[in-house]
Amino acid sequence: MGQELECRLHYQRRTLAGKAYLETDYVLFRGEERLKVLLKDLTVVQASGGVLRLEFAGGEAEFELGKAAEKWEEKILHPPSRLDKLGVKPGLTVRLAGEFAPDFLEELRARNVVLAEGRSKADLVFFAARAARDLAKVATLAAGMKPDGAIWVVYPKGVTSIREIEVLEAGRHAALKDIKVAGFSLTHTALKFVVPLENRQGKLKHALPQNRAG
Repeated sequence: MGQELECRLHYQRRTLAGKAYLETDYVLFRGEERLKVLLKDLTVVQASGGVLRLEFAGGEAEFELGKAAEKWEEKILHPPSRLDKLGVKPGLTVRLAGEFAPDFLEELRARNVVLAEGRSKADLVFFAARAARDLAKVATLAAGMKPDGAIWVVYPKGVTSIREIEVLEAGRHAALKDIKVAGFSLTHTALKFVVPLENRQGKLKHALPQNRAG
């Protein structure tokens, strides 16, 4: 989810100053001490008066978040789906490159997207890269997306065959800008790249059909 906020934490009869982070699978506090609570371990999530109260096996923690407390409560209780995090909306044209698990394909079908065929431009490109050598395809795949589209490079976590820095370099080599990282699954992560805003006009003009007299 990627939310962060300076706050005070009340935990085990102590008040600590620091930053709270709301991620996809956990809430993290960093300050004078560190506290990490997995969302799956929460038994109570309640926001009131600008304070977010969490109960779990390790006890109870209260985060003074102000106006953000209720928003964090909502995000924890009703987390976005994978397709929501990836920006997949009904009616978008999506292109797949590489091998994806059946559950992802089923999610796309249920979201009523249009799968790109042939040379048609895509709103979103999903590229499954297994190793660093696969990243040579990024530039070619990016050329197949719309000017305001995006390409998600999906790759395995914690392996030596492909590293985040190599994915980032491949995107930049293709004149793309990385704007977001998302957890794709328990074993894979995804980096989102887009054409920089200052470069889209030329790409857009190139993509539009030219008017011809007569």
